Amino acid sequence: MTAKRIVSILAHRLAILAYVVFALFPLYWLLKVSVTPNKLLYSEGIKMWPSRTSFEHFEFVLKHSDFPVFFKNSLIVSGSTAVIVTVLASLAGYALSRFRFRGKYWIVALMLLTQMFPLVMLVAPIFKILSPLGLTNSLTGLIIVYTAFNVPFATFLMQSFFDGIPKDLEEAAMIDGATQFVAFRQIILPLTLPGIAATLGFVFTAAWSELLFSLMLISGNDAATFPVGLLSFVSKFSVDFGQMMAAGVMALIPACLFFLLIQRYLVQGLTAGAVKG
Repeated sequence: MTAKRIVSILAHRLAILAYVVFALFPLYWLLKVSVTPNKLLYSEGIKMWPSRTSFEHFEFVLKHSDFPVFFKNSLIVSGSTAVIVTVLASLAGYALSRFRFRGKYWIVALMLLTQMFPLVMLVAPIFKILSPLGLTNSLTGLIIVYTAFNVPFATFLMQSFFDGIPKDLEEAAMIDGATQFVAFRQIILPLTLPGIAATLGFVFTAAWSELLFSLMLISGNDAATFPVGLLSFVSKFSVDFGQMMAAGVMALIPACLFFLLIQRYLVQGLTAGAVKG
């Protein structure tokens, strides 16, 4: 192996290592601050690891704050949104992929148009719509809003997976006596599990981390989600960084577990369109 080749390999590996360190360093610092005792949080200055660790911040968050309520609300909203959006996007994506009907182009154009507006422009109209229906300060209202905003992109995502599945499979099943819905449910859907996993992961993450609408539509702690709950650790004159970081660490757990469960299908889904044929 030539010296030039060795230098190229080392540079490539170092670049990857630098990227990994850059990407993971905020998570490391989140963990570091969460286990640093209050007495050392400001007195020790900037250190890569505290001289003493403690779980006092985790204990406070779990026993003396409303974080468990925020955590539960986020799980309900994110999980429900992910499931509802995936079901709707699967049906809509299949229809756009397989059927030809009048107005199809305009439907697709309108769906794309919804992705072009800044979300902050829509806060007031959405609040005006939901308020008379009693859906403000409600998890149901949040689920409806998150579903509405995630369905268009999820539909395009699922449509791309359906486009990659040959129509001959459905036609063969229908020749054998299956209806189109049966062919869709028993043959096509199992083949799109990677796409379903990718859609679930995208929507769950988007709903889990969304702050704008949850902040504007929720006014009490009973229906507040995790991102809004983090703001409770910020007072007028101080910020409880240790408690906030501890809450952040615990909030990462369900997202990590969710992706661990679907990672096999998720990787297939994200790379399914890389090779044609």
